[in-house]
Amino acid sequence: MASLFWGGDAGAAESERLSSHLSNLIPRKSLRGLKSTTIPGLGASINNSEDDEEEDIVDLAANSLLNKLIRQSLVESTHRVEVLQKDPSSPLYSVKTFEELRLKEELLKGIYAMGFNRPSKIQEMALPMMLAHPPQNLIAQSQSGTGKTAAFILAMLSRVNASELFPQCLCLAPTYELALQTGRVVEQMGRFCIDVEVMYAVRGNQAPRGTDITKQIVIGTPGTVLDWCFKRKVIDLNKIRVFVLDEADVMIDTQGFSDQSIRIQRALQPECQMLLFSATFEDSVWQFAERIIPDPNVIKLRKEELTLNNIRQYYVLCDSRKDKYQALCNIYGGITIGQAIIFCQTRQNAKWLTVEMMQDGHQVSLLSGELTVDQRASIIQRFRDGKEKVLITTNVCARGIDVKQVTVVVNFDLPLNQTGEPDYETYLHRIGRTGRFGKKGIAFNMIEVNKLPFLFKIQDHFNSKIKQLDPDDMDEIEKIEY
Repeated sequence: MASLFWGGDAGAAESERLSSHLSNLIPRKSLRGLKSTTIPGLGASINNSEDDEEEDIVDLAANSLLNKLIRQSLVESTHRVEVLQKDPSSPLYSVKTFEELRLKEELLKGIYAMGFNRPSKIQEMALPMMLAHPPQNLIAQSQSGTGKTAAFILAMLSRVNASELFPQCLCLAPTYELALQTGRVVEQMGRFCIDVEVMYAVRGNQAPRGTDITKQIVIGTPGTVLDWCFKRKVIDLNKIRVFVLDEADVMIDTQGFSDQSIRIQRALQPECQMLLFSATFEDSVWQFAERIIPDPNVIKLRKEELTLNNIRQYYVLCDSRKDKYQALCNIYGGITIGQAIIFCQTRQNAKWLTVEMMQDGHQVSLLSGELTVDQRASIIQRFRDGKEKVLITTNVCARGIDVKQVTVVVNFDLPLNQTGEPDYETYLHRIGRTGRFGKKGIAFNMIEVNKLPFLFKIQDHFNSKIKQLDPDDMDEIEKIEY
């Protein structure tokens, strides 16, 4: 199994270099001699930067790639799976083992070599549909880490004829990096598939008109694939057997990608199998999915029910940023904390707090939007491994990153939306980082007096008690138990 850019052996080497770049972890940098701390890029000034004053905007594509990089194994989803079949009278099959799918031996070897022992919850339902004869179309919702990438790759590899040297499977991804990451999984799963190769239709990889593409699987971004199909005519869409549109929610968030994807899909043959995946099913995503995938089966996940029932919430009244930090130190010194996440509203506050805690000798790491995805993945993995006890972050970490050891979440700043009102959803997802997996958790809110009405709005919104805590009363702090 090989993945190729243009240029013979040199092109293959470049592909491998770019692919491996995604998974390489950055070297740690230290500040003020505290070797235990991972703070990339904190050597610059932390004051008076316009970027630092701004809140981090959550980038859907970056978050998707980040989740792919940090998911070392499949996530056991607690969501309930709902299946809507295009033919309700057809029996619904599910599988508990990969052997039941009657896969080719080389595919089974590839699956087990990747560490997959049995199908995940979504794979149990999706794979029998995706591998059925005749092929069936599918729209599926699944969050990162539940095995949906492996599922559609298994479908592509199952449909490929290695002896036919032309593109047979086409996968669209919303970004260059996500396309490369998907290609890496194809290479891993197809390592025992002799003479099956991958081609990347991404920026910087030129395909001159008249080029004969002999690779059976093409993974690329919509704009480049459109160019290769209609302008350069190096991909014959009439011969595509499997069409995959991955990360549809990210795709429609990018201007032009929806129309480009639809134009590609309309040139495919009716018998081509079409598969669409999305982490969310907002109305706009659903409308796009229905336009691009005809007569589909549908797999949906019930919305995650985050609850505050097992999280005890406190607030501390503070006069200033320094006052907040002193209160934080008192709390940190008064209770036993496994690991903690501290949320700040701006990069400037996050950097300032990081330096303050480091100077006091705490093991901390900083996660904010100016870091590369590789850097974020490295920091999160170190935090998961317990090498730092405190993760200081902006809203880039509010969703989707589960660390079982987190017992305390601190809102150093309350989350506010662009109109200056409380951001209830972000608050829920922030403190939802603790109290997961059936465990109890604690959330502390550092509140300036003028922000107290916002806190009361949050309390009323969730009908959840937030108790005031005196940070100078060490006896009261020490009574807090998990």
